[in-house]
Amino acid sequence: MTLPTQNATARMRIWRGLKGLGCAALRDGAWLLPETATTRQALEALANETHAESGTAWLLRVDADESQSAAFRGMFDRTAEYAGLLADLSHFDPLAEKTAITLKTLKTLRRRYETLADQDYFPGTAKLEAEARLRTAEATLQARHAPNEPHVQSGQPEHLAAANFQKQAWATRQDLWVDRLASAWLIQRFIDRKARFVWLKHPKDCPANALGFDFDGARFTHVGYRVTFETLLASFGLESDSALMRIGAIVHALDVGGDAPEAAGFEMLLKGLKTRIQDDNVLLKQGGQMLDDLYAVFTTP
Repeated sequence: MTLPTQNATARMRIWRGLKGLGCAALRDGAWLLPETATTRQALEALANETHAESGTAWLLRVDADESQSAAFRGMFDRTAEYAGLLADLSHFDPLAEKTAITLKTLKTLRRRYETLADQDYFPGTAKLEAEARLRTAEATLQARHAPNEPHVQSGQPEHLAAANFQKQAWATRQDLWVDRLASAWLIQRFIDRKARFVWLKHPKDCPANALGFDFDGARFTHVGYRVTFETLLASFGLESDSALMRIGAIVHALDVGGDAPEAAGFEMLLKGLKTRIQDDNVLLKQGGQMLDDLYAVFTTP
């Protein structure tokens, strides 16, 4: 494309459009994008705008050989941009004192990620890592404003013997969701098969003789990078079970952020259960069956 030199405003507007699409510059006036229906339509619109401003533009399809294709893909490597975003995320503290500034900063980081993701035509692990870190920061900030959600405790999980935790009363917040449901299933299935559960309207209502989980002040809750399900795995020596660890990754992703391929599907099924089940005992029974099925699949070679 070329534009009259005197039309600086149009030149800048079209240049910004090309940069916004994430085009690679082959040389002055020659821009490259992977071909999709969306990129073709966007480039056609910029070509039409160029013509309207008395410029010239051609939209050409490049049939590249293998070596050319590799070189072209390299022009769209976003690794450096993701590294910059990850560096800023590593310095971001979702628990910083000034909440308004923290929220504004996080929104800016989210917009940066979305712009970068839109221009990432050949995504790899850097995109997944940035998304996971961003979701974790967002979940932590959200939990900060949800008084019933557990806050992260420092230290390491206890090392306990399940034999000392039999026929116990276990208590957690009512209206079960992913971490509480999965933790209750884990307790009943692998720790205390004769467990009794108390569903609390408020954590402060926890009976003195009950073992609390997944709320502030509970015996078992978020510790370090672990959600409650993962804390229970570590506490009772269950981390050697690869199937439980895979379920733990799903719970972690849905509770505080992260990446697990099966997370979206499990979340959809659990939402379906909750639309028709209000009783937490019934929800645990039917949600537990889903977790049984997941465990069986993950255990199968």
